[in-house]
Amino acid sequence: QVQLVESGGGSVQAGGSLRLSCVASSNIGDLYCMGWARQVPGKKREGVAAINSAGTISYVDSVKGRFTISQDNVKSTLYLQMDDLKPEDTAMYYCTADRPSDGHCPDAYGTPYFGFSGQGTQVTVSS
Repeated sequence: QVQLVESGGGSVQAGGSLRLSCVASSNIGDLYCMGWARQVPGKKREGVAAINSAGTISYVDSVKGRFTISQDNVKSTLYLQMDDLKPEDTAMYYCTADRPSDGHCPDAYGTPYFGFSGQGTQVTVSS
């Protein structure tokens, strides 16, 4: 079982920045797939960004050019740098991870379906 603990959420004005962190209980180098997903009450969880053990990165179209995913294998920590935030980015953000048997990681759109998820951290962007 993998424990994922997110932090870094908060309230900012449009155009501001936040950096989310996710500490994993396992060596994230052993987790082939890691990513971020988000959810607004009453809507389905949606993908945001993904990174695999080879360092391949993908983003959903709505955050490209504004969000940056990265990881520190030594600290077993995943990050999401969010710049130029918009009110539509308001959501609960979840760190997700998976260790698929075939080693194949979905792209950012697949992060809501990863096998492990944290409890989430709230991001609120006001206009």
